[in-house]
Amino acid sequence: MSFVEHARWFAPPPVMAAPVPPGRVTLVGAGPGDPELLTLRAVKALRGARLVLYDHLVGKEVLQYVAEDADLIYVGKQAAHHTLAQESIIDLMVRLARSGRSLVRLKGGDCFVFGRGGEEALALAEQGIAYDIVPGITSAQGAGAYAGIPLTHRDHAGTLVLATGHLCSRDEVALDWAALARPRQTVVIYMGLATLPIISRELQAHGLPGDTPAALVEQATLPGQRCISGTLAELPALAAAHAVRAPALIVIGHVVALQPHIYRGLRMPAL
Repeated sequence: MSFVEHARWFAPPPVMAAPVPPGRVTLVGAGPGDPELLTLRAVKALRGARLVLYDHLVGKEVLQYVAEDADLIYVGKQAAHHTLAQESIIDLMVRLARSGRSLVRLKGGDCFVFGRGGEEALALAEQGIAYDIVPGITSAQGAGAYAGIPLTHRDHAGTLVLATGHLCSRDEVALDWAALARPRQTVVIYMGLATLPIISRELQAHGLPGDTPAALVEQATLPGQRCISGTLAELPALAAAHAVRAPALIVIGHVVALQPHIYRGLRMPAL
């Protein structure tokens, strides 16, 4: 054995850098838009955040609670325009957390109501990354309260159904139409503006009368909020006539007929 080989044999092993512990992810529901509808826990999470990944429906009024020197990353998704695909957002979260950075994942409404928070939580759990979940007021709740539409009512609706109106394939929306067409319930459909003619047609074809009261609530809880009401059969034409734009919720059921009476006496923050 040469001297060099001998020295290497008895040399102490190289010092390895200690692994960086993963950061913690906080999934936060930002509510439907009005910053005053943020929960106290959401505000606390935002104020303490050093890194925030936020969605399209999170307005600048909500982001004002984030420290000025925190890092903000926009990962919003709009119809036909995604900054990042959902899989890429999950990958980014995992990579950032694994690098040791804690972060807030900020979503409109509630993380677990059509916010894809369930997919993100599952991915974090599979990767062994710790996370918290901060619920938010859902868009349906905000739209109902600010437009004066009670989502349930003893005389009109004992069931509340939340559904998504996304296309699953060309000209097809994968919903249980028979279940949605049942009487004495309120149906709130998210992301259904583009498929509103299909929704109206299929619900009527499955037994829901065309004269069932229905409404579109655009920009719920925000200064530009509008509520366009009519009947299920009229709703597609009303949406076109009033140039309704996303984000807008579709509310169907006899509770919508109460809206003019309730809204008349409603005292809400200035919109």
